Parts: sequence; C-alpha cells; structure tokens
Amino acid sequence: MEIAMGLEASGQQFIWVVRKGENYEKEEADWVPIGFEKRMKGWAPQVLILDHEAVGGFVTHCGWNSTLEAVTAGVPMVTWPMAAEQFYNEKFVTHILKIGVSVGVLQWSREGDGIKREAVEKAVSQIMVGEEAEEMRGRAKAVGEMGRRAVEEWGSSYSDFDALIEELRLHCL
Repeated sequence: MEIAMGLEASGQQFIWVVRKGENYEKEEADWVPIGFEKRMKGWAPQVLILDHEAVGGFVTHCGWNSTLEAVTAGVPMVTWPMAAEQFYNEKFVTHILKIGVSVGVLQWSREGDGIKREAVEKAVSQIMVGEEAEEMRGRAKAVGEMGRRAVEEWGSSYSDFDALIEELRLHCL
C-alpha cells in the first residue's frame, strides 16, 4: 500500500510488476488503493523495459541480476534491499557508482522495513526530477556503456570468459 501510494504521489509514470498470490482477490484491498490496478494497468518484461529510452529510473530490491540489468541499461535506481547481499549491492549503486538513491531500508525485512509512502515519493522524485537526477542519469548512462562494451566481442568480460574456457579446456583434456 505504501509503495503504491508513494509511486502515485510522485507524479511520475511507472510500470510496476507484482506477482499475484493465490489469495489475490481477497488481499487486494490490503496492499493497493481501491481502483489502483485499473488506473495503472500494464506489463512488460524487465530487460525490455529497462532498455527502453523512455525509462528514467528503476525501483529495485538490489538483487544482483536486477542491479546488473539496470546498470547495463544505464538506468538510475531507487534501492530497496530486503535481505542478504542486497544491502552490499545497494551501497555499490548509491555510494560507489552514485547512480541510485536509497529508500531508507536499514535491516532485513519481508515487510518493507516500515518505509512510508513519503520515502518512496521522495526517492522516486530524486532520481527523476532536477539537476541531481540529470547528473545521476548521465553517470548511469556512462556506466551502462562501459558494461555493454565489456560484454561485446573482445571486451574485458568476453576476453576473461574466453580465457577461463581455454584454461578449463587445458585441464580437462
């Protein structure tokens, strides 16, 4: 409910993918405002969404796959870690790469750590509106380009993976 209200209050257009549980119909009123789903209807695959030029930001739990997808797409992030290494990934995005803003989660939690709609609204606005957002978007695009070059033929990741395969081949034959 707090995520929904914060996203709506930010005034930004968004795509929100939520998996429906078996008790979805019964629980709907508990986690989204009445009429929210109808007002905000739509779905598309995450990688395709992130790669679209119209995407200005990504709210993420900071799982490594999602983080890499956003980084290589050159998209700034609102970080919302929940468990395990996600907190380290958040620090990497917000403090090292400086292409994200934390929503304020401080400890492991399945319930969102009590984050309120105002924190969601503020974080979304920070990556979408103003000079700081433009600077972050520029850094995100630059890091994304570096990531894409790394996996191209003869890029650093391509070459390292090729070297690993060759090393394994030498030891296995």
